[in-house]
Amino acid sequence: MAQAKEIAINAFSMAAPTQSWAGLWAHPKSNGLAYTDLEFWTDLAKLCERGLIDCVFLADILGANDAYGGTPDAALRSGTMLPNNDPMMLISAMAAVTKDLSFGITGNTTYETPYLLARRFSTLDHLTKGRVAWNVVTGILKSTAKAVGAENQVGHDARYDIADEYMELMYKLWEGSWEDDAAVRDKAARVFADPSKVHAIRHHGEHYRCEGIHLAEPSPQRTPLIYAAGASTRGRAFAGRHAEATFMSTNSIGFAKKTVRAYREEAVKAGRQADSLKVFNAATVIVAKTSAEARDLAAEIARYSDETGNLAMFSQWLGIDLSKYAPDDPITYVESNAIQSIMEAMTRESGGREWKVRDLGAFAKVGGREAFFVGSVDEVCDEMIRWRDEADIDGFNLVRTVEPGGLTAFVDLVVPELQNRGAYKTAYRDGTMREKFFPGSGGRLPVDHVGATYRTGVQAEAAESVPA
Repeated sequence: MAQAKEIAINAFSMAAPTQSWAGLWAHPKSNGLAYTDLEFWTDLAKLCERGLIDCVFLADILGANDAYGGTPDAALRSGTMLPNNDPMMLISAMAAVTKDLSFGITGNTTYETPYLLARRFSTLDHLTKGRVAWNVVTGILKSTAKAVGAENQVGHDARYDIADEYMELMYKLWEGSWEDDAAVRDKAARVFADPSKVHAIRHHGEHYRCEGIHLAEPSPQRTPLIYAAGASTRGRAFAGRHAEATFMSTNSIGFAKKTVRAYREEAVKAGRQADSLKVFNAATVIVAKTSAEARDLAAEIARYSDETGNLAMFSQWLGIDLSKYAPDDPITYVESNAIQSIMEAMTRESGGREWKVRDLGAFAKVGGREAFFVGSVDEVCDEMIRWRDEADIDGFNLVRTVEPGGLTAFVDLVVPELQNRGAYKTAYRDGTMREKFFPGSGGRLPVDHVGATYRTGVQAEAAESVPA
């Protein structure tokens, strides 16, 4: 009988006072107001490494959440994803105090310049010795488009079409510009790099043009580990082609199982192995030594959760202004330009439950949100293992609640019990992030990944020699 897979864990965070659950920075035991301090992030990194957490996964948005009422007021009042700082600036400090912890960094394909983003990721991959992943997002906020001077927000599926070309250019820069032995570093000959082995990329596409060499020499992974989160039909196709890890947010095991299967099918369609994709589901975990203590803790946290702020978050995710509806209005399926999978989970996959607007403001197990585990150590571990076995997920993104207490409880209580059950690693694997996630991979993109086709010598037309 095959050994059950170990549960992987990402600590899901953001450079903001609070993240998915609105208003929790105001809890007396929350350190959320310290998000601008470097120690906030180095302490988080050290705690994660102590608990053998796989990755600190940093969300990001490039605009103000003004979907609720047409203004950012609700997000600002509740301090929820607004203000938010640049996640890339945090990584070097966290890497300096850890040895094995990896870092997932969100980068936007609609508004970031490929040539510059490629260099930033290569730099971080060097500085972390290969412990970096790129969470590829296409952006859902109209406010971002307006803030950067775009006349209109690009449609949902069209954003993925643009992102496919974006990825092609990134692969050319990371995989095709420098040969592995181009940086000779020969002190005796006083030659750092062999110009004949450094190639200029000539990309003239529908959406992007680039002529020039990648400014960074090859980093340990070359291409960082790729995350992609879209669970819509188009998003799953994109993930199947590009992602090595993906994640969703649902509290329905049935919906999760269907989505995992769809992700793996898309990977196979793209010529890859079904298990070449790690799938994570978001989870809020409130754990204590007894069920009663955990329920009391959840009730206490709920008192600090901001109802209007939570509705503002859902307005952003759904692409619908919930301020226009009465508290008892039902949520019905509407096509939008935002996260289509959340709307589907709340309506078509709700198991007959009718969710109302007031439900979305609560700190509770809510349709369209993540898994919500409240209980004793045994109860939480039972649920996590059930999700792994029944939905075929590979792990969880732990949603930030009241920190550092929430993550500390997970590390001190849940991790040892999962280890006792053989469901969690007892040590980090050696190597880069890709090697930790996929042992034996050698740290580079596998040969069946589309990005590998852009390696120097594989597609000669993707690169030309730099003139002498």
